[in-house]
Amino acid sequence: MRRSTKNTERLVAPQISAAAKAAARSAVSPRRRLLEAARGHFLSHGFRSVTMDDLAAELGMSKKTLYAHFPGKEALLEAVMKDKFERVDATLQMIERSQPDDFAALLRAMLEGMQRELAELKPPFVRDMRLKAPHIFQRLEQRRARLIETHFRSLFLAGQRSGDVRRDISATLMIETILAAIQAIMNPQKLEELGLSPKEAFAGVIGIVLRGVLLPPKGKR
Repeated sequence: MRRSTKNTERLVAPQISAAAKAAARSAVSPRRRLLEAARGHFLSHGFRSVTMDDLAAELGMSKKTLYAHFPGKEALLEAVMKDKFERVDATLQMIERSQPDDFAALLRAMLEGMQRELAELKPPFVRDMRLKAPHIFQRLEQRRARLIETHFRSLFLAGQRSGDVRRDISATLMIETILAAIQAIMNPQKLEELGLSPKEAFAGVIGIVLRGVLLPPKGKR
């Protein structure tokens, strides 16, 4: 009898596990599943080669359901980029809460967070944005500017108060300089000309600009 019970347990356990996994999948809304699938394809491989039919087939979703959420691939691309920047914003907010009183650690963590997020944008995606959706890339730049304005202005002001950032340069000018440099470099055409990924370009611009605004460590002045 005991052996029979154990065998039954062995048979039931995998079924329960499979059922739990199915329940977890069904708890994710169709819209979220679409966004995640499109995000993976678009940002890594570009969006020209991926069709709405491809996504519907991959997700086992009817085209009727897909088009009920997104009327076309451009609308889906817009939603993917909006979701991407909401994630970046949430990442930076979490970092700010984790290092409230250490300017150097906070700056380093925020830059690393931005670079991790930008690493998801691969060259094929940048090329597609340049060729097929420059108007969407323009909105991407606007969102990026708002993020930098929101998070880095308060960071530089805090750095000025703590004596880590030069006070003879206004925080507003620092932000405007960073934004201008990023806008000039981090666009699809310029990235292709320079052979840089968005992550590499961002790191380079920030490194050049910050070397001009940060003071030497307090022990070395």
